[in-house]
Amino acid sequence: MPTNFTVVPVEAPAGGDEGPGAPGQPQPQSPPLEHVEEPGSDSSNNRGGTGARCRQQQENIESGRVERGSQGDGIPRESSPFINNAGMERGYEGKNMALFEEEMDSNPMVSSLLNKLANYTNVTQGVVEHEEDEDSKRKEIKAPRMGTFIGVYLPCLQNILGVILFLRLTWIVGTAGVLESFIIVFMCCAGTMLTAISMSAIATNGVVPAGGSYYMISRSLGPEFGGAVGICFYLGTTFAGAMYILGTIEILLTYISPNAAIFEGDGEAMLNNMRVYGTCIVALMAIVVFVGVKYVNKLALVFLTCVILSIIAIYAGVIKTAFDPPNFPICLLGNRTLVRDDDFPCVKYIEKNNRTVTTKLWTQFCDSPLLNATCDEYFTLNNVTEIQGIPGVASRVLLDNLWNMYGDKWAIVEKQDQPSVPVLEETSDKVKLYVHSDIMTYFTMLVGIYFPSVTGIMAGSNRSGDLRDAQKSIPTGTILAILTTSFIYLSCIILFGACIEGVVLRDKFGQAVNGNLVIGTLAWPSPWVIVIGSFFSTCGAGLQSLTGAPRLLQAIARDGIVPFLHVFGHGKTNGEPTWALLLTAFICEIGILIASLDSVAPILSMFFLMCYLFVNLACAVQTLLRTPNWRPRFKYYHWTLSFLGMSLCLALMFICSWYYALVAMLIAGCIYKYIEYRGAEKEWGDGIRGLSLNAARYALLRVEHGPPHTKNWRPQVLVLLNLDSEQLVKHPRLLSFTSQLKAGKGLTIVGSVLPGIYLDKFTEAQRAEENIRSLMGLERTKGFCQIVVSSTVRDGISHLIQSAGLGGMKHNTVLMAWPQSWKQTDNPFSWKNFVDTVRETTAAQQALLVAKNIDLFPMNQERFSEGNIDVWWIVHDGGMLMLLPFLLRQHKVWRKCKIRIFTVAQMDDNSIQMKKDLQMFLYHLRINAEVEVVEMFENDISAFTYEKTLVMEQRSQMLKQMQLSKNEREREIQSITDESRGSIRRKSHSSLQCVRQDVGNLLPNDIQEEEAQLIHDRNTASRSTGVVKFHSAVATPDKIQMTWTKEKLISEKHKNKEALTSYKDIFNMKPNQSNVRRMHTAVKLNGVVLNKSQHAQLVLLNMPGPPKNRQGDENYMEFLEVLTEGLNRALLVRGGGREVITIYS
Repeated sequence: MPTNFTVVPVEAPAGGDEGPGAPGQPQPQSPPLEHVEEPGSDSSNNRGGTGARCRQQQENIESGRVERGSQGDGIPRESSPFINNAGMERGYEGKNMALFEEEMDSNPMVSSLLNKLANYTNVTQGVVEHEEDEDSKRKEIKAPRMGTFIGVYLPCLQNILGVILFLRLTWIVGTAGVLESFIIVFMCCAGTMLTAISMSAIATNGVVPAGGSYYMISRSLGPEFGGAVGICFYLGTTFAGAMYILGTIEILLTYISPNAAIFEGDGEAMLNNMRVYGTCIVALMAIVVFVGVKYVNKLALVFLTCVILSIIAIYAGVIKTAFDPPNFPICLLGNRTLVRDDDFPCVKYIEKNNRTVTTKLWTQFCDSPLLNATCDEYFTLNNVTEIQGIPGVASRVLLDNLWNMYGDKWAIVEKQDQPSVPVLEETSDKVKLYVHSDIMTYFTMLVGIYFPSVTGIMAGSNRSGDLRDAQKSIPTGTILAILTTSFIYLSCIILFGACIEGVVLRDKFGQAVNGNLVIGTLAWPSPWVIVIGSFFSTCGAGLQSLTGAPRLLQAIARDGIVPFLHVFGHGKTNGEPTWALLLTAFICEIGILIASLDSVAPILSMFFLMCYLFVNLACAVQTLLRTPNWRPRFKYYHWTLSFLGMSLCLALMFICSWYYALVAMLIAGCIYKYIEYRGAEKEWGDGIRGLSLNAARYALLRVEHGPPHTKNWRPQVLVLLNLDSEQLVKHPRLLSFTSQLKAGKGLTIVGSVLPGIYLDKFTEAQRAEENIRSLMGLERTKGFCQIVVSSTVRDGISHLIQSAGLGGMKHNTVLMAWPQSWKQTDNPFSWKNFVDTVRETTAAQQALLVAKNIDLFPMNQERFSEGNIDVWWIVHDGGMLMLLPFLLRQHKVWRKCKIRIFTVAQMDDNSIQMKKDLQMFLYHLRINAEVEVVEMFENDISAFTYEKTLVMEQRSQMLKQMQLSKNEREREIQSITDESRGSIRRKSHSSLQCVRQDVGNLLPNDIQEEEAQLIHDRNTASRSTGVVKFHSAVATPDKIQMTWTKEKLISEKHKNKEALTSYKDIFNMKPNQSNVRRMHTAVKLNGVVLNKSQHAQLVLLNMPGPPKNRQGDENYMEFLEVLTEGLNRALLVRGGGREVITIYS
């Protein structure tokens, strides 16, 4: 978060200090300002209306009625204190910001914007909370309080550590060996770690409301991918619930209460027990979730405690084996492991009362207890031995467990180094007396079974709405949880291999250790710690799955992207997803009917792997596109890591089960196509839409018309260049600045206008285009060139603004240079074209950037080793001022510059609160900047400001009078010419000369030549007819009739006197009060800016809008000139009427 924060009060003494008018000096030429008022104005009434409107808006804000709206493009906007938010408006009172007062309705002051940022935080919300208007009535929720440890770390631990650790990890180690088990665990943990890095980048790229991974994927890759992967993630979560329930039943019927089995026997009977009990538990859990979901959340900590205690018991047991191994004897017949249900002697017969008595083991392999009974051949040929099942860490059993021991179904578990006499024919009915495999084992199958044990990394992001600081907690908590669980899994593999005998490890159900849980035999102080702990942890995980999956389905349904799921968006009045819960229970029942945990695990592995694959893809796409909104606070990511994670997830999918992978991808593909053709249209600012902007014809057709989403917005620039008489670019640094701003991304159109007719200017247009393209190559500006030939420069610029671009590849920003020569009298159209361009970009809802002193801007080869980019944020007009310095710092020229943001506080603003709100706003925007709040106290308008305004208005009035006189003379002389041409009465040529002499006497001498030239231009405009007719009229005096009379001459003399009187009145005029206030704003702001930013490498300021009354256009230019006076490099920024930056992901 930004830490450099200072408040700089700027006080001015009475009378002002902006100029020569120092305090205490007499100022007789300045009348009292309260009497300086425009004649006929009703400014007092206007101020009263503004104050009433402001009070009404303030009441709306205090009552919580914050309006939401769209920007006119049909796309709902986030509920944010941004532009066009009427509930945020703040009326204008006072003189300090008069330059911006005409736009206060649409562009609020920064202090007004920051007033509501306290409500613009990551509170608990639905997944479409800031995109659908109906959610505007959401009830106020208490601020979240959970930190990293409680909110992210512990939930991830609970979800990652679970049923596989307790029921299958020892079996995986015994079957695959320590080395291959280590590879399996390392691969899976690496995949989740890479996914967590990508997820951290996405989760810290703005506020991620509730919805977790589905929200991140759908908002990053679009509704098609989001819907497809969201449904797959929902199915994975649902099947995970089935797996946890099957694990709960296995623990119950195998290790806690074997007598509770309804169907006796192994194999199919056990599966039927799973189906019956599973169906009952699914129904019971669904009822619990429906009735009391809040109790499920409260019990989560209890379930997590059971997991942690169980793991502590495992490590304690490992330490104890170093000096006191537990007594768990294993009975072997030859090298085969025997099933041992109770404590019978591990011998064939014993001596009892001097008699040889056969044991229970004898009766199992022989047809009678007698010594001469017929016994199994293998039993007869091999001896019975007893070994310790847990020899301890100090033993060398780790070397025996390094390598794999894969086998077929019904394969007997054997100890390799034990002597054994083989037999030719095996008795099939005796196989059940040995510990044997229930399924065929191989490496890829074990990967599919193990992978669900590393899922659960999304638990933190799913709770992002409940976190105090999600952008800090999600990366830290998730990565720490993955590191912790990876250490637990990897260390457990080595410790299991070093402590437990291999035949015991391969005993999936603990048949060789009296039906105990194998991992429980290692625990201290009692195996029951593991049994009870694992039972409650799997039961709690099942409840959590049945709680979370319906909410995920409800979020997808409420988004409206899959029409047939719309019914599942409804629920109880309190929002509980009733219909989604029923569907979840039904799908979970399908997993229960499969009944085998080893068969269900690969199914949910597919769905989770697909979800993780697309999380990595989303991060890679956003990183490669380098969209302006992609500013993750988590910095330790790279597109190569995301691509590696995506490739690893794809490989794991096919390693686990290639046919399951194909089925899962087919399901996702069908959903994708269904949403594409039948689903509701959504615009979430996703990466696929941004990628389409850089593709060719196919992508152009995909790009939707209209402005993109705020997250996908980037400046697509139309650069307006001025050319000299040789068609060379006047300001080549404008292209340098464009390339620095764009960094090769997005659209750039370089345009220029040639005045004239296209047929006549065709060659010049081609030469101008070649010159511009050559300069673009030198400046490394990637884009298109467009030359327009138009009758006037004004019309040509208008055509470029309206029609440049194609489809979705249209510009949204206009960049131009400040007209330095606007004050020169020989170039009266320079400032008019500029002001009209400002008005047209505003009407077209396009942003405008005006570079002043463009020739001082750096070239692409220059590098600033230090310095500041200063942003003066006066009013909020969409966030352009925040976005531009971030984009510039991506280029090597500006990379080492620091961003400083200045904002202005008025008298009634709370500067302390503005500090906190602006600090939080920048933190959510992921922009690091030094911030200063400048307090501008209201003071009297200085004499310097008053005199500067007066001179400006006098100059404007004189120009108007001169222009008016010129226009009148043009009309009068044209009428004389027309009458002369149409006359048919005879008059002498001398009479005509006499009349012209009289006219010349009436006009001032200094303009007679101008009038003569004007008559010449008017007449020579039509050489083919007009000139001939005029000369024929002069040559025939008898056809001329003069219309000048004595009365007309007298009236012309009076007009001349009135003109002279009006010129005298100019020097006695009083300035308009509104102009004085605007000049006061410009002068005072300029003084503050120069005080702080005179030595900055670049200064960005809000550009005030032109006056609504066109009569004050030249005054508007003077205001902008005063505002930026003394700055080396200045960039005036005017937003396009829509948001370009957002805190959301």
